[in-house]
Amino acid sequence: MIVGVLALQGAVREHVISLNRLGIESRVVKREKGLEGLSGLILPGGESTAISLLADDSFLHHLKDLARTGFPMFGTCAGMILLASGIEGRDAGYIGVIDITVSRNASGRQVDSFETILDIEGIGQDVPAVFIRAPYITSHGASVRPMASHDGQWVMARQENILVASFHPELTEDTRVHEYFVGMAKEIGK
Repeated sequence: MIVGVLALQGAVREHVISLNRLGIESRVVKREKGLEGLSGLILPGGESTAISLLADDSFLHHLKDLARTGFPMFGTCAGMILLASGIEGRDAGYIGVIDITVSRNASGRQVDSFETILDIEGIGQDVPAVFIRAPYITSHGASVRPMASHDGQWVMARQENILVASFHPELTEDTRVHEYFVGMAKEIGK
């Protein structure tokens, strides 16, 4: 099993370290060719507009097509924005493969960043979470399963092969969120 980490901008190294802690081989992905042979892809936090510009429309369309085939993807923070079908204040999503609408920077500015503990359905209690200019899920479709909330806002969800989180699990030493995604990818790959 090899899990890719989209490496255009953001917390790439930290996701690779989290996967290594689980004994999972990873690959840094910068172009479409890097997706070949992967069991799943992590879209890290960073800046969603910058990532979308660096990826270009062709790459984003390829990721959308890949997701529609059932390929597992996990977006954290900016990655969640990229995967969302709706973004408040924007006409359309970027990749748009999970039926959620997000509000960008909903948790505040950079100086408002914080750490907290979440209870995450299917993962466990007391999961540490780091929020940095985090988006929140403002609405979701019936087929989306919300998994965690913070202060009344949904911050993690899953729809079939797509997993998203507002926070940065890669910035903690707790690997349970990554372990969940790896398990999801293994199950889908059967």
